[in-house]
Parts: sequence; C-alpha cells; structure tokens
Amino acid sequence: MPPLLRWFARHARHLPWRGTLDPYAIWISEVMLQQTQVKTVIPYWERWMRELPSVRALAEAAPERVLKLWEGLGYYSRVRNLQAAAQQIMQRHAGRFPAAFDEILALPGVGRYTAGAIASIAFNQPAPILDGNVVRVLTRLFGIQTNPREKATNAQLWSLAGSLVTQAANSPFAISPSQFPIAGAASVLNQSLMELGALICIPRAAACNRCPVRHHCVASQTGQAEKLPRLGPRVAATRRRFAAFVVQRRGQWLVQQRPGEVINAHLWEFPNAEVSTGTAVAIIAGQTLGGKPRRLIPLTTVQHTITRYRITLEAWSVAWPDRLPLPPRGRWLSLTELDELPLTSAHRRVLNALRATQPSLSRLERRAGL
Repeated sequence: MPPLLRWFARHARHLPWRGTLDPYAIWISEVMLQQTQVKTVIPYWERWMRELPSVRALAEAAPERVLKLWEGLGYYSRVRNLQAAAQQIMQRHAGRFPAAFDEILALPGVGRYTAGAIASIAFNQPAPILDGNVVRVLTRLFGIQTNPREKATNAQLWSLAGSLVTQAANSPFAISPSQFPIAGAASVLNQSLMELGALICIPRAAACNRCPVRHHCVASQTGQAEKLPRLGPRVAATRRRFAAFVVQRRGQWLVQQRPGEVINAHLWEFPNAEVSTGTAVAIIAGQTLGGKPRRLIPLTTVQHTITRYRITLEAWSVAWPDRLPLPPRGRWLSLTELDELPLTSAHRRVLNALRATQPSLSRLERRAGL
C-alpha cells in the first residue's frame, strides 16, 4: 500500500497527539475519540495532558478532578476505566505503559480496537484496528456487500485489517518523510486507513477522485461507494422527558451526586425525575423533593441524547419553604462552588441558564471571594 502511506505523509491532519509516540498520550486520545468528533476532543486532550501528563498523575488524581476534566465528553464509564487502568499499570507494570498487545488489552476499558491502535501507533506492532472509518474503507475497497455488524463479516474485516498491517510491517518499501514522529510502517498503515476514512472515504459524497487507492477499490470501480457499507436500518430513537428542580436557599442551590453503577455515575446534577404522561410537574416536584413547592417557574429546556434516547429536560426554578430535607448525596452550594463540580452535560446547561438569571449574585460572590 505504498500510495496510501505516501498520501498520509503529505495530507494527514496536524493533530496534537500525532506529535508524540508516548503510549499514554496516544491511549488518552484514542479513548476520547470514541463516539466523539476530533474537533471536540482536541481542547480536552490538550487540557488533560497539561493537568495529568503521566500514568502516575492519572492514577493518583482525585476521582472528582478526573471527572471534571472529562466533563462534557459523555460516556463517563470511559474515564472511570481510564483511571482504573492507570492504577493497574502502576501496580502491575511499575508505572510503565505496557508494550505487549495482550497486556494492553487486559487493561480496564480497553478493547481490541484500542489495544491495536496503541500497539501499532506507539510501538509499531502489526496489530489490526477496526473502527468506523476503517470499516467503511475496507468494505468499499474490497466490495463487501454484507453487514459489517454481522459476526461473519466483522471477522472478515478484522482478518483483512490484519493482513494489511502485517503486509506493511513486512514490506521493504521506505516510508515517506512525515511531518510528525512515526514508529514505523505498521503505525503509518493503521493511521492511514483511519485518516482516509475521515478525509476522503467519508460516508456521503466520497472524494473517490482524490483517493490514493481508487484504482484498487472495488466500490470506486463499480460506482458503489455511496451504497457501502450496508449497515441495515438504524434502531429507532426513544423519546423521554425529565424535569429538573433548581431550588435556592439563601444564595445556595441544591444539587445531588449520582450513585455509582448508573449512567453518568458520580457526576452532579439538580434534583430531577422522569415525567410520566399525564403527571403534573408540581406533583413530581413534591415526590422528588419531599414536600409541596410554593411555586414553579420555567427556567430552561435542554434537548440532549444518551445512546438511543432523545431526552427533553425541563428545568424549573422552585420556591420552597426553608425546611427542605437534604436528599442522600445532596449538598447546598453557591454558583461558584457549582462551577467546580463535574456536572452532567445537560445539567451544566441548566446551570448556565441559571447563571444568566443571576448576574448580580455572581458579582457579589466574586467580591466576597466565594
């Protein structure tokens, strides 16, 4: 695949994690990039590497600090696994990131793709990778008509990816000069496949005329690029509605921490509950907060998505008697203190809406040094 490697050397994007062969830095980038766009990840990765530049720093960091650095990226099990894996590296590998594929794969939260990416990119091992971009490239390149999500087709794609990276690793051709450090041909081959899928072999309107391997591509030669891969129908989204209650008491607001082993575990949020059809919000507020609110005032509405759920979160400012029971894992905090907590993305937007209604209070807090 020399044309592909030469294309990558000339056209690959300048991404910050490509400026290093540090397996820790590459690992962080690969985990952040799961289900997240590159442009979103870049500032998160740069801040993370400033704050937690090593395996030891991550392993020893306070969990709340780690969650705060991840706030807004979603899929928070990823970051909990990152810290658990860092602690495992400290315990079992004396703080040195393992180089062997099987040892990388044994880390918490690391699957076959991530282990292959780290092993190949950082250590130039001929380990295959198969993410969405590579699936699209390979199905088009080899004209695969069956659904990549099916077990047999998925195994076929892994085999093809393995053959390509092994061929690259064992080939005598020279690698073109690159704009960033590279570990070797296996490293470049895997990155090339991902980059081709991101820049050229895109889901719609693929730029086949600019593709370095178009003369070897079945889909390009037969005009099927737009039809592949054949992923089958999407799972229908489920709509859900929640109400959040923003309760103030003497310049502080009530928040609670989510329990472990749930989505967004250990993050903070305003008290909230799912709204059933036909149930009045005032009744839900009473059930959630343990009493009857004096009044409810609409604050903001947030639309967001978690996996296959399309969620509408309605936030209400709540007037409440002073004797409001404190819920389990609940705290009364100022706006400044709330800013320091790791909040779920939807509730961060609620806090931003709250701040917009409280400019004078924010100035008073700053003057008081709160």
